[in-house]
Amino acid sequence: MKYIKLLLIGCFFIALITKVTGNNSIQKVRTETTKTNFEFGVWIGADPKRTDESYAQEFKKYKEAGIDEVLINTNTDPVLLSRLVPIAKKAGLKVHAWIMTMNRPGDAVALQHPDWYMVSRSGKSCFDDRPYVDYYQWLSPSHPEARQHIYDLLEALAKVKGIESVHLDYIRYPDVFLPVGLLPKYNLVQNTELPDYDFDYSDASVNAFKKEFGRDPRKMEHPEIDMEWKQFRLNQIRNVVNQAYEIAHKHGKTLTAAVFPYPEMADHMVRQRWDKWNIDEVYPMIYHNFYNEKIDWTGFATKQGVTDLKGTKTKLNTGIYIPGVESEEELRKSILLAKENGAKGVSFFDGNAISDAYLKVIKETKESLN
Repeated sequence: MKYIKLLLIGCFFIALITKVTGNNSIQKVRTETTKTNFEFGVWIGADPKRTDESYAQEFKKYKEAGIDEVLINTNTDPVLLSRLVPIAKKAGLKVHAWIMTMNRPGDAVALQHPDWYMVSRSGKSCFDDRPYVDYYQWLSPSHPEARQHIYDLLEALAKVKGIESVHLDYIRYPDVFLPVGLLPKYNLVQNTELPDYDFDYSDASVNAFKKEFGRDPRKMEHPEIDMEWKQFRLNQIRNVVNQAYEIAHKHGKTLTAAVFPYPEMADHMVRQRWDKWNIDEVYPMIYHNFYNEKIDWTGFATKQGVTDLKGTKTKLNTGIYIPGVESEEELRKSILLAKENGAKGVSFFDGNAISDAYLKVIKETKESLN
């Protein structure tokens, strides 16, 4: 009986507060209670030769600057990842296992299988003739054994105790179109889809397409404008992601990915339509200087991605390229633009590029937002 009386008294006071202040006040309390923090992350590499103490110092530096998570590339080494996770967690950081997915430079297992690699429309295989740079060694998402190799690598990382997610990178095709700001570096003009940069014409991919559509893209007069051929390749990447999602979730982890700035742009440039994926969070690399854009473009691209993700459960974290940020004020502005346009957080590329002055800006901005 005593508990019933207390419950009635509680209900009376809630009713009284509502009458005096209106429903808006209660809604405000509810909103503040469920408010989620704007999170900060950083992409970093890892070297097994470094000491635990050096990592502890690095992680402490990030945490003191207001950074919440580290996305660590261990070159798919679960042993090294297992070593680093407790050090990072002791510093108060969440850990994501960053993996180069379709692009597997120097992969000792894959290199034993030349037929696993993507092939360009001009007939060049990434196995021994690589587009743009020597580390572009792309596996075909259409080759069953290549896919299984990738899944095995993903699962080994997903099994590591204490990580938050498996974080996919290079989950796409090679660049059909480079970011415009990078074209002069390669002395290229890309006004159309050039045969050397249009992938995947490997046997595995062509045969899978022929089985589904009854046509051979190698014999098309203009395969670069065939919509089924394009959609087929988009779907091949999507299928890899969706299977990775199942693997990650089976081991109690989430799936995240570094992606191109917004879905339509990613579709056009690298055959990556990330708003159609089963994935928990995306980290679009909104590197404005790659596209000869100003800092304000960070807001535009963030908003476009957030808009395209409406109706899905996928959250978005804006990726900021530190070497492209010209001042402390620009860094602060880029973070605020991401927040204002609907991002869940921001992530910085990469840890080595963040100066002490920039760490101070990150800390001050984080405190002002949360």
